Amino acid sequence: MADRIAESPAPVVLVLGGRSEIGVALACRLAASGRAGTVVLAARRADDLAAETAAVRSAGAEVATVEFDADDLGAQAAVLDAVEAEHGLPDTVVLAFGVLGDQARAERDAAHAAAVVHTDYTAQVAVLTEVAARMRARGRGEIVVFSSVAGVRVRRANYVYGSAKAGLDGFASGLADALHGSGVHLTLVRPGFVIGRMTADSGIDPAPLSSTPGQVADATADALTTGRDVVWVPGSLRVLFTALRLLPRWAWRRLPR
Repeated sequence: MADRIAESPAPVVLVLGGRSEIGVALACRLAASGRAGTVVLAARRADDLAAETAAVRSAGAEVATVEFDADDLGAQAAVLDAVEAEHGLPDTVVLAFGVLGDQARAERDAAHAAAVVHTDYTAQVAVLTEVAARMRARGRGEIVVFSSVAGVRVRRANYVYGSAKAGLDGFASGLADALHGSGVHLTLVRPGFVIGRMTADSGIDPAPLSSTPGQVADATADALTTGRDVVWVPGSLRVLFTALRLLPRWAWRRLPR
């Protein structure tokens, strides 16, 4: 009797920040394309992700949820252990958590400034290090990191958030180089202003060359398919920021955002 050929297990995608509009949109794209058989949404109040679960399930994937507080660095490994025990080591890990913070408050409230940097940089560095080590030991995997053009050249109008993104961008770029040849690939995404729930809640008016969560997800999914290392959303921002890096500082500080 011919030997049976075992079917490859369905890919597992872990979204750290399972309430993120971009993270959920990307999970839906991956599910629809067959790159996600199971999606694990990790977030605070994991029992309150009905809408996100329904969206991903309708795209074609099985969905599970897990409690995840990104700021609790000591618990990050335990969350990854729980996901791995239930579903195996994820094939793709998407870092989609973060906060904008309040720039005006951060300029007078040191604790708030530190909290923004902790979530947008320190917590991301910690979990990226943990995820990368596990994937490197296995010899394969895909990591998606959402940076921002706010970190490419930090602006006066949002320098607390921008500085955290600058640090994350640098860390992710270095990690991507460290992972080269290991079988683990890191895709770094640099969106401009994203018109979504987080920016709407902040009361900030959309900036030129804005995009939607769906557009960011589309560009990221394409980058994963083609194996690109860095993706700008929209792509025209890459050319724009090449020029803006050369703008004199006196002119740069006058930019509204």
